Amino acid sequence: MTDRQTAPETVEESRLTVVLLAVAALGWAAAMLWSARATITGRADAAMEVTSTAYALPGAVSADLAAGAAVALLALTLIGTRRPLGATARFAVATGSGLLVGLLSAVVMITINTAGTMYAVVGGTVAAAATIGGALAGIRLPPVIAGATAASVGVFLIGFVLNLFQEPVLELFGAGDTESSVNASQWFSYSQAALSGLAAGLISFALLRRAHRRTGGADLRWPLYALAGAGPGILLVIAELLSRTAGAQVLELAGKVSELEQAVQQMLSTARLNNGLIVLFAGTLTAIFAIGRTLSPATDSSEDHSPEDGSPRTGSPAAAPADAALADAALTDAALADAARAATTPAKTSLSASSPSSASSAASSSASDSPAPSSSSDGETAPDDGKAKAQSSSSSSETAYHSNS
Repeated sequence: MTDRQTAPETVEESRLTVVLLAVAALGWAAAMLWSARATITGRADAAMEVTSTAYALPGAVSADLAAGAAVALLALTLIGTRRPLGATARFAVATGSGLLVGLLSAVVMITINTAGTMYAVVGGTVAAAATIGGALAGIRLPPVIAGATAASVGVFLIGFVLNLFQEPVLELFGAGDTESSVNASQWFSYSQAALSGLAAGLISFALLRRAHRRTGGADLRWPLYALAGAGPGILLVIAELLSRTAGAQVLELAGKVSELEQAVQQMLSTARLNNGLIVLFAGTLTAIFAIGRTLSPATDSSEDHSPEDGSPRTGSPAAAPADAALADAALTDAALADAARAATTPAKTSLSASSPSSASSAASSSASDSPAPSSSSDGETAPDDGKAKAQSSSSSSETAYHSNS
């Protein structure tokens, strides 16, 4: 078994988790498609029908992206528990599952009016969105896909709840006249995006930590937490890009209704892109901070050695044996010096016993020619060998003189 197969990020999610995710994502997509269809068919005027379609398109595209990914993840989990899938087979199953969701969504939109091409464009756009979502689920990162999908559903729920209480929130931001209402709407949009990004990071973190416990404590790498937290924002950005490219004809038709409508469409398009980017970065940072709080500090296992040659530093326990060895060597040198001095003492005593005058002259000669102690490199005194030899020679000559006299 290879490392890739046993890596925690490649372990399949539980059936219950992916079933709940698929149900929630499909419910979200069905609600968006039903709302779009009801809004479009409820307009008697053709111009209002076109503008309503342009307003509903981005929401339906983002919902189908999440639904395609959730259904593809469910199919991969059900098949993967029976037999392992290779990379090609996994991608084919995931893409086919997303395409199936996309075709069902396209039927809902195309059947509104089969005479024109506008609803065919809408149906093709939502089908492409679901297929792309399914292809993304084919990446061999089941916990990350599950966390990003769950966070996307959470972002949808937060937006739904905030829009229910939009009026009091706008009043809280100071909505009054036209200019203040525009500023309040901007603050409402930014606040919704920031709160959605915070929820996306926390939800994805919770799902990935649950996968961490399921794999017996093997944790995922922190960039995968960041990727899962950024998942909802990535889906929103992809949805906006699809709306501007595949659904460009719908937006152009809505802009031709009036100059005011064209300005509104441009403003809404910019606001949706900014909203997706804010959710992306806020979700990423939230997931990184969340996983960072679970990391324990590294233990200090460094040894007390110098970084260059590995020798022990001064004052460390490792330096104590070396200091003791130096002290023993100094004591040995001092003992040898004392032994050398003791060896020369009997000869001088015998000379002084033979003649008092010779003893006094020898003492004076010894006092004048006594060697000065030299300082060694270790701070210890050692006898000068040259002066000791001169003193021995002088003592021998004096002894011979007194014996002749």
